[in-house]
Amino acid sequence: MIQIDDKLISEEIFSEEFVCNLTKCKGACCVEGDVGAPLDKDELEILDSIFDKIKPYLTEEGVKALEEQGTWTTDPSDGMYVTPMVEDRECAYVTFDERGITKCGIEKAYEDGAITWQKPISCHLYPIRITEYSSFTALNYHEWNVCSDACTLGKELQVPVYKFLKTPLIRKYGEEFYGVLTDAAEEWKKEYGN
Repeated sequence: MIQIDDKLISEEIFSEEFVCNLTKCKGACCVEGDVGAPLDKDELEILDSIFDKIKPYLTEEGVKALEEQGTWTTDPSDGMYVTPMVEDRECAYVTFDERGITKCGIEKAYEDGAITWQKPISCHLYPIRITEYSSFTALNYHEWNVCSDACTLGKELQVPVYKFLKTPLIRKYGEEFYGVLTDAAEEWKKEYGN
């Protein structure tokens, strides 16, 4: 683990390579799993406030699920905040393009300028998962079989996780943090890299 301020960062964020390959996986991360995407507490109010603006970007089934369940819910196993799902399948905020590839309705609304919030940070930061503890924050690499094509493409292009996730890491922690993280990655590579 590497420590930057109160954050403990898994070295896998430097060593693993990853680039989303939507043409292969079709956005399976938005469909697979037992619960929706993890949400930070401060994102709950945002989801409530943007719902009317993002409705036109969602599927009928997604809107129905959100109207019935609310714009967020909790994971019954641990009480964590998560996005609702459509009949235990895909995230209620998901849309599908003509090729069957998932797109985030929230992000589409953001891209069109309908809202100023891009999407839940857990989605933007994947495959990094953040766990908050009382005295520190852990940033870990999450390995999931639905992302095997992203790992393959990342290896082909030689893009480490932290570089692939530059934009969301800056969104979450700022430019200064990302600069320190990049320096730490370079030092790590000199000592442990291939």
